[in-house]
Amino acid sequence: MRVVIAEDSVLLRDGLTRLLTDRGHDVVAGVGDAVGLIKAVDELAAQGAAPDVVVADVRMPPTHTDEGVRAAVQLRREHPEVGVLVLSQYVEEQYATELLAGSSRGVGYLLKDRVADVREFVDAVVRVAEGGTALDPEVVAQLLGRSRKQHVLAHLTPREREVLGLMAEGRTNSAVAKQLVVSDGAVEKHVSNIFLKLGLAPSDGDHRRVLAVLTYLNS
Repeated sequence: MRVVIAEDSVLLRDGLTRLLTDRGHDVVAGVGDAVGLIKAVDELAAQGAAPDVVVADVRMPPTHTDEGVRAAVQLRREHPEVGVLVLSQYVEEQYATELLAGSSRGVGYLLKDRVADVREFVDAVVRVAEGGTALDPEVVAQLLGRSRKQHVLAHLTPREREVLGLMAEGRTNSAVAKQLVVSDGAVEKHVSNIFLKLGLAPSDGDHRRVLAVLTYLNS
């Protein structure tokens, strides 16, 4: 996995670099601001060596407000083949929604203070690099709290919305089944119903699981 890390704290940037390289991944660039992030990805892509995933802090110089997440949204538009995982201390709803709705490619939004397991964090980075999702439950709760009454979700049962919320966190069917204490087969049936109700027909070119989550978050 080829990774670009954007983090203005040198200690945290080096820590993330070591964390990933110790597990066999290749950190191809580490930058300290949003301008450097865009430049690094542009240059790598121009060389035919675009990263698989970018890990970016929300707050970076010069104002330390939302430069990082705005850069992430820009990367989603300009380099849709690159997965983007945002790390933050809070949920920035406007940009989070735009980020997650940008495309069906891998995307993640994790809250720094709630990352308690190194292995789970690395798994999340890998999942986003491979085109999946990795969302903190608190992010899901805040974004979905505004969308549950929208017409796109009107035909989903409460259980199906619960399953889709867990899917949005990046959980597999087996993990959803374990969380809800039901069989894998029951979850598979719910997921199939969700795809059907959201109008996501089978397609080799689309990642229906990610599209379902993005439809949910952007509804």
